[in-house]
Amino acid sequence: MDLDAFLARPLVARVATQGPEVRPVWFLWEEGCFWWLTGPYSRMERILAADPRAALVIDTCDLADGTVLSVTCRGTAATVPLDRPRALRKLTRYLGPDPHTWPPRFSDPLNDPATKLIRFTPAHPPRLRDLSW
Repeated sequence: MDLDAFLARPLVARVATQGPEVRPVWFLWEEGCFWWLTGPYSRMERILAADPRAALVIDTCDLADGTVLSVTCRGTAATVPLDRPRALRKLTRYLGPDPHTWPPRFSDPLNDPATKLIRFTPAHPPRLRDLSW
């Protein structure tokens, strides 16, 4: 499996910031960056404003055959204005193509002017690693 195919799957990333803080996030991999939503419900924007360094890991484990795939990277994150089409692409990966069927806790923030995106830029191009045993 190649990196783009792996990152196109609806997986959960864990993001570590200074503090330390670790948060699970639904993400979108586009333009060499990871993107996720943030808003007043999260402290992530404040944490990253104080120190934009972060690390991210996405991994899978298939217990049936022992396959372990992982992407780990370090870089910097910045809060940017909401790009609604990008946010919709991200949510569609996880919730399906019809926003009318999404729970309000996912669709309502798209109409909130306080909702933003976080753009995580890896310091080096990510690599998909096979850590299978």
